[in-house]
Amino acid sequence: MTTSEPDRPVPAHPTTGGTPRRYGFRFDPVFRLPLALLGVRPAATVVELDADALTVRFGPWRLRTARSNITGAERAGPYRWWRVIGPHISQVDRGVTFGTSTAAGVCVHFATPVPALLPGRWLRHPGLTVTVTDPDELVRALRAPAPG
Repeated sequence: MTTSEPDRPVPAHPTTGGTPRRYGFRFDPVFRLPLALLGVRPAATVVELDADALTVRFGPWRLRTARSNITGAERAGPYRWWRVIGPHISQVDRGVTFGTSTAAGVCVHFATPVPALLPGRWLRHPGLTVTVTDPDELVRALRAPAPG
């Protein structure tokens, strides 16, 4: 695997909820190799938001929930690397973190917890943290009413 993969935007594609807005992950250079060993590379990570759903792809991990399940979002960080880099479960509230940078991220809260790290429905998460390149824009989009 290479660690010199450029951070490039992922092209949008049509879905039932229209063309999703896509947000790439910010990759701190020092964490590229360890994350690549887990299958987490810029080309394999994206947050998509459309009128119907929030979908996150983080290497081999996926999270998808209805947009109506989102109860809030706020900017967070900076973080300590051991608390955010890679896939994590919060010991405090069982929230899931998909992290690639210590700079900043977005915390998203759900009305009904959702699965993400384990197959099936064994473990559900009441929240999500993602370290995208433009956290402020993602927060604005999550707080805005779903396009009609």
